[in-house]
Amino acid sequence: MIDETSLEILRILQEKARIPNIEVSRQVGLAPSAVLERIRKMEKQGVIDGYEVRLNPGRFASSQIAFIQVMVSAQTETAKIGLQLAAIPQVQEVHFTAGEDCYLIKIRAADTAELGKLLHSRISSIEGVIATKTAPVLATYKETARIPIP
Repeated sequence: MIDETSLEILRILQEKARIPNIEVSRQVGLAPSAVLERIRKMEKQGVIDGYEVRLNPGRFASSQIAFIQVMVSAQTETAKIGLQLAAIPQVQEVHFTAGEDCYLIKIRAADTAELGKLLHSRISSIEGVIATKTAPVLATYKETARIPIP
């Protein structure tokens, strides 16, 4: 079970993963060695999966976001399609959803022209994909990978 101190450490790390250990220890009132031990323990237990750098999409020609429903044939091996979608570098998320038996993917591209090329040449060409439905994003008000911590 994770205690309140560990939860506070997780809140701090989600806010700023590169915060010095000494600063985390100051904020939670523990010795730096105790904080480091807790962090390593949470990493080992799989509570902390890793650390990522968030890049500015505009600096890397990736400002266009789109959510795409990818409908698949009922006779297709769905896991195989999921792996093929995940292998496309511009695809950031792949989710198999219930209801219409389809994938919902999040993709980043330079613009709508690149998005169209990806849809036509990479996604629709996957064996078993029968249709796609694309929702280009016009504005983003929140985008995060943070998990709410009680």
